[in-house]
Amino acid sequence: MKQLTIISGKGGTGKTTIAAAFASLAENAVIADCDVDAADMHLILNPEIIETIDFYGLKEAYIDDSLCIQCGLCKEACRFDAITDNIKVDSFECEGCGVCAHICPEGAITLVERKAGEAYLSETRFGPMAHAKLSVGEEASGKLVAFVREKARDLADRYDKELIIIDGPPGTGCSVIASITGVDMVAVVTEPSVSGIHDLERVLSVAGHFNIPAVVCINRYDINEENTRFIEDYCRDNGIDVVGKLPFSRIPTEAMILEKTVMEYSGNELSGEFSEKLKDMWEKVMRSLN
Repeated sequence: MKQLTIISGKGGTGKTTIAAAFASLAENAVIADCDVDAADMHLILNPEIIETIDFYGLKEAYIDDSLCIQCGLCKEACRFDAITDNIKVDSFECEGCGVCAHICPEGAITLVERKAGEAYLSETRFGPMAHAKLSVGEEASGKLVAFVREKARDLADRYDKELIIIDGPPGTGCSVIASITGVDMVAVVTEPSVSGIHDLERVLSVAGHFNIPAVVCINRYDINEENTRFIEDYCRDNGIDVVGKLPFSRIPTEAMILEKTVMEYSGNELSGEFSEKLKDMWEKVMRSLN
């Protein structure tokens, strides 16, 4: 199977809109929403959850009161201030490093699994979907992204799918790295703003570091055509294809409110033209991917 990840250097560039449109155009694909910190693909695809899987991230310390002698060594040793004055574990502060368990003279402290979120296997009108929700305050987003991708591959094997479309997180952090490692191509969505250009360069450097082929889509290209030309020149100088330019439009928002992809939406007289641009972009991406 092939794997395509749609990413963006910054949030708000229209990445999920394009990923959902691609999902509606694909004929034999699995969808994976790997933006686990702020998942929103379900708002458009309205998935029917078939299976829920508990996700366990970092471990946390547990103190057995029957063994604890209140010596306070664990509190002194904890650099995260996760042990309270009455020798209890503050779950929000504990990083699961295990120093307290190592130093406890009575063996009263152990590390236990901590539920950090949930992963879901679902059915959508465009095929099977793997997605997840990270619990508030949890930090294991990269691990959860890898878990979602693993489940997406399982779905692709189970249903004999040829493509996995991954809606990746914004930025360049560990969750982005987890969403692009080992994929066949990344499609980077950017916008012609100063921050958009800066973050485009950063995320392309990350993809280049892992030797992953990349293509670029410029969304809302007409809000600053000078910056759009700069992006096109930058991509041309670095051997990166610009597979499409989308104009500023209210169509994606109007479609999202109705829980539809842009390809399904026909409530605006310009929606057909906008959809054709996305379809042309999809065909170029598929040619590059194959």
